[in-house]
Amino acid sequence: MNFSRVNTGDDLALATIMKWILFTLLTLLICRSGYCQSEEIRVMSYNILTGFDWGKDSSREASLVSWVKDQNADVIALQELCDFNQQKLELLAKKWNHNYAVILKEGGYPVGLTSNKPIELMERVLEGLWHGMLHCKTWGIDFYVVHLSPADWQFRKEETGIIAERIVRGSVSNDKYIVLGDFNAHSPFDGDFDIKYPYQLERARRGDLKNEKYKNLRNGLFDYSVMASFLSLPLTDVCQRFVSLDDRTTCPTPINVPEWLTREEMQKTKSRIDYILVSPTLEQFCTGAYIFNGEPTQYLSDHYPIVADFRL
Repeated sequence: MNFSRVNTGDDLALATIMKWILFTLLTLLICRSGYCQSEEIRVMSYNILTGFDWGKDSSREASLVSWVKDQNADVIALQELCDFNQQKLELLAKKWNHNYAVILKEGGYPVGLTSNKPIELMERVLEGLWHGMLHCKTWGIDFYVVHLSPADWQFRKEETGIIAERIVRGSVSNDKYIVLGDFNAHSPFDGDFDIKYPYQLERARRGDLKNEKYKNLRNGLFDYSVMASFLSLPLTDVCQRFVSLDDRTTCPTPINVPEWLTREEMQKTKSRIDYILVSPTLEQFCTGAYIFNGEPTQYLSDHYPIVADFRL
């Protein structure tokens, strides 16, 4: 007589349930030990217009600080820190609850980085660059803060080669990196945007006619090769992924009226030259990107701030 038990459908279902219970308990145990916890990080880039008029516009500084503080960004890249030094940048950063800051240089148009976690200075690069590049590490991410030439497309192209070499070299040891700032260059992703708002091209052509030494346009047209070179590293333009074409304006702002633009010209002048570019590894963790070009930021700078969120 055979007394061996034959598995029924109920036995198989019970075994499956027990396996899922064990799997769930094991997963919870691993997560409680800290191995599967995720961190959310918000990154901002902001050109603050000549360091609040070389430190003389305290009212604009207070308004910008208040807005930035409300955004609760974890890392902020800044351009045009005119009249700033390391100590002054640290004091500014503390106003939005960042205890760590690094500035590229003193004098001219420095860039800088602030963070709510410690910052490791990796490299300051000035040679061959118009304003320079700051390479720092915080949150386990390499940040390359840039501000390319505002005057000449060929100079920007040369800067791109210098910066790209550093990025490629740094990517060997860390696959999480972000390149951000004021690139003063148009993206091939925005070709339709530039066609829809042609007045910016007309203004650039008039500017080139007045400048014998430098040319912002290549053969009278926007040069897309600078941004194409960065994208081909490869890097991902997060605002292109998350921001609709009509909402991609990063400059100018109404603060330019009437000194540089009339109100009528302001309505027709739209461009995107500020970017947050991320490595392929970080691309998959990006949960959103924004260009804050609405009313609250219209008079804080001549550029609008850009933000990207990640869940690591």
